[in-house]
Amino acid sequence: MKNQYLFSLIALFSHLIISAQNPVFDLLIRNGKVIDGSGNPWFRADIGITNGKIAGIGTYDSTQAKQTIDATGLIVSPGFIDVHTHSEGGIVRVPTADNFIMDGVTSIITGNCGGSEDDLTDFYKKLMKMGISPNLGSFIGHNNVRKQVMKKAMRDPTPKEQLAMEQLVEKAMKQGAVGLSTGLIYIPGTYAKTPEIVGLAKVAAKYGGVYTSHIRNEGENVVDAISEGIEVGRQAQIPVEISHFKIAFKPLWGKSTETVAMVEKARQEGIDVNIDQYPYAASSTNLGTLVPSWALADGDSAMIARFADPKIHAQIKNEMIVNLAKDQRTNWDYAVVSKSASDSTIDGKTISEINILKGRKPTAEDEVETIFELMASGGSQMIYHKMSEEDVDIILKYPNTMIASDGGVVVFGFGMTHPRSYGTNARVLGRYVRERKTLTLEDAIRRMTSLPAQRFRIDDRGLLRVGYAADILVFDEKTVADKATYDLPHAYSVGFKWVVVNGEITVEKGVHNETRAGQIIYGKGLQK
Repeated sequence: MKNQYLFSLIALFSHLIISAQNPVFDLLIRNGKVIDGSGNPWFRADIGITNGKIAGIGTYDSTQAKQTIDATGLIVSPGFIDVHTHSEGGIVRVPTADNFIMDGVTSIITGNCGGSEDDLTDFYKKLMKMGISPNLGSFIGHNNVRKQVMKKAMRDPTPKEQLAMEQLVEKAMKQGAVGLSTGLIYIPGTYAKTPEIVGLAKVAAKYGGVYTSHIRNEGENVVDAISEGIEVGRQAQIPVEISHFKIAFKPLWGKSTETVAMVEKARQEGIDVNIDQYPYAASSTNLGTLVPSWALADGDSAMIARFADPKIHAQIKNEMIVNLAKDQRTNWDYAVVSKSASDSTIDGKTISEINILKGRKPTAEDEVETIFELMASGGSQMIYHKMSEEDVDIILKYPNTMIASDGGVVVFGFGMTHPRSYGTNARVLGRYVRERKTLTLEDAIRRMTSLPAQRFRIDDRGLLRVGYAADILVFDEKTVADKATYDLPHAYSVGFKWVVVNGEITVEKGVHNETRAGQIIYGKGLQK
């Protein structure tokens, strides 16, 4: 018996010595409450990481790893996947993407709303050469494709032009685009009819892509616009993602129960359609969306010429005032300049305030003149307070709603950006899970991880599974919160203690350490 006991002690000490000399894992996250991204309840486990992959989920000793994170009292989850961003220029300026990483986002998909890089191969090479902190994938944008072939023409494509656009989509899908995006309120995409879009979507479908759309209208005609998005999916046989789902029209506030029901009905009919949402009651886009799209055709010089023509000027103004009245408003006090192209002193001010500063009367007629002046000076990025909290809640409760910021990689402290670029995910966890209990923690994490991974066919992310890429968060469910506001938007979220991207610690004890371990997320059509 004594010999057996002695042999056991020798074996144990030998194991400890060997483990210390030859650790099993590069990194071990111990003692956390694991929420694996599936929507299932949390469980206790340690997670071992080797060569950028999850190598073990179970119970392990700290001696089995080169480095250990103690997650006692904290949540361990997959890194968040933000499927709707506008990060083309921003990620080049700020490769560490601090605003996303500090909000728990380890993967971003850009190229949304019809706007992308023209050549994805060159874009991806540039990013990998400089190194980036989050993983990144991209759509090919319909607006970019149309501009390359038709510039800003307000007409249907010829058969030759349609073929040329389809060839550009095919090229992008082979370069690794995750799908095709449209922005049907933007120039020139707004001039495209449904058959044009279906033709391009069929090409993306052939290469395993997804069709995502900033639909044609999110206000008065939102039902027709949703129907068009669903119809593209039906005809092209392609998965559909309706972007930043909302009701941005005061007379229809509360009607999101009906628009969500449209999506569910389509799913029951066998059409693969999902939606995403940011948890704010204000949107952000450009000033030009206030101007009738026909007035913007053929470029800035043509637009300015229309403004200068008294008859056309009056026609544009009348249409804008009629649309304003339909929205049960008397002025543009809901429209805030976030970044002016020509005058930074007006950033943070409403159109109504800017109008008064210019010495004009506080009328809708005079505010139109102010909008014309701003457009002629290069326009601006805007924040529009046009939605209701009731609709935000209704849409958020729908099980097939993903969380997405619609934000971009930003330079800290520069301009009056929308707070969603900093706080989208933390806001869901703090406001809608902990405070309002709109969602459970497990379900909220599912919407940020496995649901977007499934939607965009990212096979090795979004879940904590052995063999998956080690994109992992360690955060405090009691303190996680967004700090960015409309008045003070440049503020990082709090509560994310560690962020791991492809096995590399990128946030350590709440501080971004500048690690750039991000990889490119390629679509299924990639041809090397």
